[in-house]
Amino acid sequence: MQITPIDLREIDKRAENIYEAIIVSSLRARQINDEVKIEFNALLSTIPESAMDDESEDIDNPAQLKISQDLEKRKKPHIQALDELLNDETKYKYKD
Repeated sequence: MQITPIDLREIDKRAENIYEAIIVSSLRARQINDEVKIEFNALLSTIPESAMDDESEDIDNPAQLKISQDLEKRKKPHIQALDELLNDETKYKYKD
């Protein structure tokens, strides 16, 4: 995976200051991560469990492996959150 630099001036345009933008982005990244965890657990619950003993040798479950690989191919939550912030897709407001 290649590293893409992000111009801090672009981030600074989206909020009062750069620190505020980073906080907003990090909170959104946590939300995205929680959504992915829920989706992953829902997909895992559809896979039937094997009837193997705990003492027996661990055998990889191909269905579980495929789900894990599909989720790993997605963008990381912090990158998704930064992209949303830079594309003005993230809306936020202060609590009163």
